[in-house]
Amino acid sequence: MSTTKKIAGAVLVAALGVTTLSACGGGDAKDETAGTSDAPKSKTVTLVSHDSFNVTEAVLKEFEQQSGYTVKVLKSGDAGAALNQEILTKGSPRGDVFFGVDNTLLSRALDNGIFTPYEAKGLADVKPEYVLDKEHRVTPIDSGDICVNYDKAYFADKKIAPPQTLDDLTKPEYKNLLVVENAATSSPGLGFMLASVGKYGEEGWKDYWSKLKANGVEVVDGWEQAYNERFSGSAGGKKAKGDRPLVVSYASSPPVEVLYGEPQPAEAPTGVATGTCFRQIEFAGLLKGAKNEEGGKALVDFLISKKFQEDMPLQMFVNPVTKDAALPELFTKHGVVVEKPENVTPETIAKNREQWVKAWTALVVK
Repeated sequence: MSTTKKIAGAVLVAALGVTTLSACGGGDAKDETAGTSDAPKSKTVTLVSHDSFNVTEAVLKEFEQQSGYTVKVLKSGDAGAALNQEILTKGSPRGDVFFGVDNTLLSRALDNGIFTPYEAKGLADVKPEYVLDKEHRVTPIDSGDICVNYDKAYFADKKIAPPQTLDDLTKPEYKNLLVVENAATSSPGLGFMLASVGKYGEEGWKDYWSKLKANGVEVVDGWEQAYNERFSGSAGGKKAKGDRPLVVSYASSPPVEVLYGEPQPAEAPTGVATGTCFRQIEFAGLLKGAKNEEGGKALVDFLISKKFQEDMPLQMFVNPVTKDAALPELFTKHGVVVEKPENVTPETIAKNREQWVKAWTALVVK
C-alpha cells in the first residue's frame, strides 16, 4: 500500500499510536540515513526507499549472512519525494536499488531512465499480472488495494447495509457519510480518483464526482486526517470523535485494527467495500550507475524470495506477489480478497495524471 502505500500499511500503524513497526516484535531493517557502514564498500548494498519499508531483523540478517552483503536502508520520505530525488541524481544514484515506485508513478520512472534492466532470479514465481514492465527494468514486490472502509457498528446500529460499490456511494442513504483524501496531495486520494477513472472512463468519472459532491463527500488533505480523525470506525477516529463512517483507506486496514486493538477484538471493527478498490503495485529496480550492481541484483532477488514475501505482510501490511507465498492468519481471517479491483495502465496515468488531478481539484475542492 505507496504508497505509497498505499500504498500503505506502515502509516496505518502510526495512526494507531505505534511509532515504528518494531512494535510488532520483529525489529526493523537498519535505517542508516545518517552515518556510514563499517563494512567495505564492495560488501555494502544500499536500498533507497520510501519511509514505509520494513523487514524483520532476523529475515534481513539471514540474507546478509547468506549473501555476504550488508544492507543499508536509505529512507527518503514518501514515494513521490523519493522518486524525485532519484530522477535528480540520475546516473549517480544514492544507492543500488530503489524500492517503492508504484503503478501510478511507474511510467515517470521508466521515462526518466533511472533503472538498469535486470531479470530477477525467481521472477517466474511472480504472478504474471503484476509484471508490467516486459523489459524488466523494475520487478514487482507487493500489491495492495485502496478501498472504502466502513464502520461496522454504525451501519449495524442504523440498520443500513454498508455500501459495496462506487455507485452505492452516490445513493441518498450514504449522504454526508464519506470522507476522502485530496487526490493532489495524497496517494490513497489519487488511487481512489483513479478507481473512478477505471470504472467510468474518461467520459464519466467527472460526472461521478459531481454526484459524490452533491451527496456530501468530505475532502481532507491526507490519510492521517481522514482515517485517524474523521473516520468513526478506527481506533484513532473513535478517540477524536470522528463522525464519518466511510473513509478511503486500504483493504489491509481491518487486520491492522485487530492487531493493534486494546484489547484485541475477535472481529475487525471495520469492513471493506470491495467494489470501490484501486490496485497499487510496488516495484523495485536496479539503479543505473549503481556502485554495487551485483549486490543490487542479489537484493532484488531477495525481495521476491519466499522468505521476504511471507515476512512482508505484517511488516508493511501489503500482499505478496509471488505464487507460493502464504498470507499470515491475521490477513486470511480479518482481511478481504478483492477479486476485481479497478485498474488504469501506467501509460494512461502518466499521460493524464496532471490534467485529471487539476480537473478533480476544480470540480471537488474549489
